[in-house]
Amino acid sequence: MPSTKDQLTKYEKIEAFVKGFKLSTLTYKRVMTLLNSEMKSGLTKQTNHVADIKMFPTFVRSLPDGTEKGEFLALDLGGTNFRVLLVKLHGSDVEIESKTYLIPQRIMLGTGKQLFDHIADCIGKFVKDHNIQGQKLPLGFTFSFPCKQEDLAAARLSKWTKGFRCEGVVGENICHLLHEALKRRTNCDVEIIAVVNDAVGTLMSAAHSDRNCEIGLILGTGCNACYMEDLDNVGLWEAADDDHPQQVIINTEWGAFGDNGCLDFIRTEYDRELDTYSINPGKQIMEKMISGMYMGEIVRLVLERLTMEGLLLHGADRECLLFERGKFYTKYVSEIESDHDEFFANTKQVLEELGIENFTTEDCKIVKYVCTLVSARAAFLAAAGLATLINKIGRKEMTIAVDGSLYRFHPRFHNLMCLKIQELIRPGQKFKLALSHDGSGKGAALVAAVAMRLRNIKGLKDVEVAA
Repeated sequence: MPSTKDQLTKYEKIEAFVKGFKLSTLTYKRVMTLLNSEMKSGLTKQTNHVADIKMFPTFVRSLPDGTEKGEFLALDLGGTNFRVLLVKLHGSDVEIESKTYLIPQRIMLGTGKQLFDHIADCIGKFVKDHNIQGQKLPLGFTFSFPCKQEDLAAARLSKWTKGFRCEGVVGENICHLLHEALKRRTNCDVEIIAVVNDAVGTLMSAAHSDRNCEIGLILGTGCNACYMEDLDNVGLWEAADDDHPQQVIINTEWGAFGDNGCLDFIRTEYDRELDTYSINPGKQIMEKMISGMYMGEIVRLVLERLTMEGLLLHGADRECLLFERGKFYTKYVSEIESDHDEFFANTKQVLEELGIENFTTEDCKIVKYVCTLVSARAAFLAAAGLATLINKIGRKEMTIAVDGSLYRFHPRFHNLMCLKIQELIRPGQKFKLALSHDGSGKGAALVAAVAMRLRNIKGLKDVEVAA
């Protein structure tokens, strides 16, 4: 290695700025040990209040077993649109009819009553259009905002996100608010059976056709996982004894892993800068190293640094979008990594969109290289998280249900995760990653269907006892 910095080649200099993204298998194993310990802390009653990973019990006690049947409504609310679905289950067959409705800006910023009245009106219209007014309709409700769940059909909104600011909802039970609005605005006989988050819906949707499915993973704007846990390991479980299976799906909320500083040893200068300028500094540290909301910005920060150091894009104007926060989108990473020849058609198009006019083929090669390093670290960290859960559950064969735009659209994410998981799990264990379809719709209906199945079993047992 040359002794002075001046003698270093251009590529050795670049390597010095990006080497923090290249972590050894031993390092990922250390991350797994830390994650395991943090998850244990979240599951333990005495330590949960100080744990970063909250390990919320979801009150979902069973996966689908294929016997679920009937008609169920699902409501999927997580952004400026919401969907109402009619899900018809006949054993392994599923029929879905759905309609998407807009939430006007004035309602997003209005009162909770206005919001839930609007949703109830649309549900009423949907029920009428599908000619199902006369029947009792069980509903599964996917609500993709931070909530404290108190029962299967009771969850209190912690805070609004995604541009919503409806007053009178924070701290309230959202199922109760929807139920009251349905009573006010419709003649429908709708019973809200369950409120679920998207990770749980993803798991339930895939588990309907795959009995080995035990883990649900979201890799999109955010990053989160859920899995089925034995009740004996859930210190937070306070519900009375019942005849349901002695297990519950845990919503890990593992995006917050590292908030206590335990991951500082793998964070780069770019991770720290991204965090400093984010809307929640010091929070969601693992999510910031993996998810689609942040990946493009990490790549931008590295490219900006290399350009300032004179190692890249000599023709870039300081006024171009490369130097503006948030303007290098994560979709660019997927597009750039889809270039498979020396012409770099996608990379060139992205650089032009950023307002960079003069660039060389060598520049394109370096830009792609940076993208591959940042996305590989994200995939490997997600893999380390999954390997921790696979080892914890300990079953010989397992399917992981995955959904989210990052997993769907990044050309290498699936393969990179599979390679790393294989390296990190115990010898002899088998796994597969399966894309889950419509977790927030079909998955929510399945949660309601499973709850009804368990309720019916309990009803039959009660009748037998009484007899």
